[in-house]
Amino acid sequence: MQNEQIPEEYQLFNFEEVPYKTLFTKKFQNRKPYVPVDPKKVIAFIPGQIMKIYVKEKKRVKKGEPLLILQAMKMNNVLIAPSNCSIKKIYVRSGDQVVKSQLLVDLK
Repeated sequence: MQNEQIPEEYQLFNFEEVPYKTLFTKKFQNRKPYVPVDPKKVIAFIPGQIMKIYVKEKKRVKKGEPLLILQAMKMNNVLIAPSNCSIKKIYVRSGDQVVKSQLLVDLK
């Protein structure tokens, strides 16, 4: 199988050290690569509007302390500090419209 010619539409795929010939869909080929979650970055999990910001840059916060309020679908979502840390940078202001996965606050 190793020296065998594989037509261009087929791809070699190794699973548990066993090689397979398969066809990948365009959707699979164009997928976004997996990126692990960074606990030091607070992102918008849903599109909405920033209603209130409780913290300031370079200030220390404790785990569970509110950082800001993100209003989405007429619900106020309080985003809290994931750990004891300090605020490195705030990328939004009150009243800003944000999109899903937009970076809101950078922690250090």
